[in-house]
Amino acid sequence: MQQVDAVIRQSLSSQVPLINQISEYIIHSGGKRLRPTLVLMAADLAGRVTPDHHALAAIVEFIHTATLLHDDVVDASELRRGKSTANHVYGNPASVLVGDFLYSRSFQMMVRLQNMRVMEILADATNVISEGEVLQLLNVRNIGVSEQDYLQVIHFKTAKLFEAATRLGAVQCQASVAQEEGLAKYGMHLGTAFQLIDDVLDLTGDSEKIGKTLGNDLAEGKVTLPMLYAIQQAPTAQADLVKQALLEGQVTQLDAVLEILHAVKAFDYVRAVAQKEAEQACEALAIFALTPAKQALLDLAQFSVNRQH
Repeated sequence: MQQVDAVIRQSLSSQVPLINQISEYIIHSGGKRLRPTLVLMAADLAGRVTPDHHALAAIVEFIHTATLLHDDVVDASELRRGKSTANHVYGNPASVLVGDFLYSRSFQMMVRLQNMRVMEILADATNVISEGEVLQLLNVRNIGVSEQDYLQVIHFKTAKLFEAATRLGAVQCQASVAQEEGLAKYGMHLGTAFQLIDDVLDLTGDSEKIGKTLGNDLAEGKVTLPMLYAIQQAPTAQADLVKQALLEGQVTQLDAVLEILHAVKAFDYVRAVAQKEAEQACEALAIFALTPAKQALLDLAQFSVNRQH
């Protein structure tokens, strides 16, 4: 990861000072670096980590960071990872344009690798992520959204980049088709589990640990699985209260909404769904012999469900 960070610092360089300033601010603001780590972990399991994997890991982080910059503008967010968002500090226009810079820089870096398969994976992933963003926007304050619709947004918006990260680690190692598919499925299920737990922590986490204000999704009218489950399972009066809070972004009703979600065991349900996804992620690695590299990925799948931030 130190090598990846070196590639990131080198690749952020621009002749435009504001681009350097905002890029540095967002890249070095305390993220988990999970997606680039997955590139390296997949490579470790499928063969060995090379300098090209360092470049791929940096590319994946740039794409992820670009989506965060655009996300925060769309959501009018003011806090991420415990710090003011870039759009709150520098303004929306600058954040959108620097997000565009990170996307375009990542594609410059892809071309240098001269691997058409890598470009195909990343181009497809970036396109699907954009579709996921639009789907999520369409679902805002849509209390009629189904669980299947919600999961589709997760698969597009979050899990796709996890899947691309693990697939890239295998592809750059020239792994077999079966190994590549196994790692890609691992990434997809891991990303799904990770987002499900994020949606739980948005309502139940420690705001200092998760680095954002609790109830953000409620304020933004995002119908996540805990709230969707409560709408489906709670008595009519309580379900109506959750619907109204979502429709109007009533964070003042957060305590009442939480009481209802706990009463119908919504968080237990979502954690169970996430646990199943983590188990499917582990099953996808069955083609690989048990090694320290595989054990690390198995442990990560379990961590994704049990984490508190």
